[in-house]
Amino acid sequence: MRKTLILLAVLGTSFYSMNAQKSEKDIIKKLEQKSDAYGIIAQNIWEFAEMGYQEKQSSGLLQQTLQDAGFTIKKGVADIPTAFIAEYGSGSPVIAIMGEFDALPGLSQKALSEKESAGAAAGHACGHHLFGTASTAAAISTKEWLEANKSKGTIRFYGTPAEEGGSGKVYMVREGLFNDVDIALHWHPGSQNAASAGAALANKSAKFRFHGISAHAAASPDKGRSALDGVEAMDMMINMMREHIPQEARIHYVITDGGKAPNVIPDFAEVYYYARHNRRDVVIEIFDRMVKAAEGAALGTGTTMDYEMIGGTHELLPNLTLQKVMHENLSEVGGMEYTAKEKAFADKIAKTLGQEKADLATAKNVQPYKTEAKAFGSTDVGDVSFTVPTVGFSTATWVPGTPAHSWQAVAAGGTSIGNKGMMIAAKTLTMTAIDLFKDKKLVASAKAEFLEKRGADFKYIPLLGDRAPALNYRY
Repeated sequence: MRKTLILLAVLGTSFYSMNAQKSEKDIIKKLEQKSDAYGIIAQNIWEFAEMGYQEKQSSGLLQQTLQDAGFTIKKGVADIPTAFIAEYGSGSPVIAIMGEFDALPGLSQKALSEKESAGAAAGHACGHHLFGTASTAAAISTKEWLEANKSKGTIRFYGTPAEEGGSGKVYMVREGLFNDVDIALHWHPGSQNAASAGAALANKSAKFRFHGISAHAAASPDKGRSALDGVEAMDMMINMMREHIPQEARIHYVITDGGKAPNVIPDFAEVYYYARHNRRDVVIEIFDRMVKAAEGAALGTGTTMDYEMIGGTHELLPNLTLQKVMHENLSEVGGMEYTAKEKAFADKIAKTLGQEKADLATAKNVQPYKTEAKAFGSTDVGDVSFTVPTVGFSTATWVPGTPAHSWQAVAAGGTSIGNKGMMIAAKTLTMTAIDLFKDKKLVASAKAEFLEKRGADFKYIPLLGDRAPALNYRY
């Protein structure tokens, strides 16, 4: 951490000793010169590996970095201790860059090409340590361009916790924190460089809790009512329900508490469920059926049930006006070249994925532009995209072919491969933000497309309702 503080001091000095750099090319060159410093910040967050709403050190490090660069900081926004907004400038347009920094539970991994736990509770299997750092770097570089050119406008960084199931951005949207934003930018770590139109599944999640009666499982089973029976009955009905929902839908669950000993009838059991589909109205319908299954399970097993909404996100609303610009900028930045050491690491990782060698061309090139995408995952960026025109992309921070939420993703994210992909993202975000500040017509066109696609009668209703932020959802 001492090394990080020294680097922050160095970064801060460079921010305030700019040589009146005005061109985009100069700004990108200066950003490239800070690659090592930003790499150390990202790797500190990689080591912190803090789960959703627990990202105190990660959030604090990014806040300090932005504050040292001349941003004003609003901490603990939307009643979330680790959420924050950093801002520089005044007036319009207001360009937002989002940054995530939460890790995933149970995926601790060393930066090695073989599976070996780092001994922590969580790991950055979705690369959010890179996400938050690259977005921070881009916000600072954009600020430098605004400052050097004395340009009007506001650059705003949104520190958004708990994307992994905690729906952090939803609370920030619900609080109205994006209402005055003109355009929102984001990116995501991945196994390829791509800036085509995005897609995401709407999502509703909840923890279903069953309450029974404890008794000796052998001596007096008739006196007990098993809460675990309630969970298992619900699971059985949901698994039968899968045949009778749209085939694009997804349902996942994990039993988070099933009792403590086989000879004690459990009086408490809990199961954590997700429902997903590419339309939020279908998700709502499926979730309501899941609740009915839980009620029936409780009735049939002589238990009681209650549930707590944990998360809920909209699908993603694409904006092709912005997407084309993002693709052009990513194409200009280009992909990465692997060093011999990185190639050796990548080939070893590829073998664990059933490949003979890593497809390095995927990391070097940018994928062709497409105007449509199929959704596979969910993100709380979806709610932002229904509030303000939003655009994103991905870069090859992992060995090509690596799936998200895997130990291989954690491993690559802890190496120079992850850092290189992160800087590609930082440059692309910076260039896109500068384009938006320079071209008011582009902003207007993006807004016009947004309003047309969203519809004149749209009313934002968060899928997680009016509950307070689920700050303990990982406990």
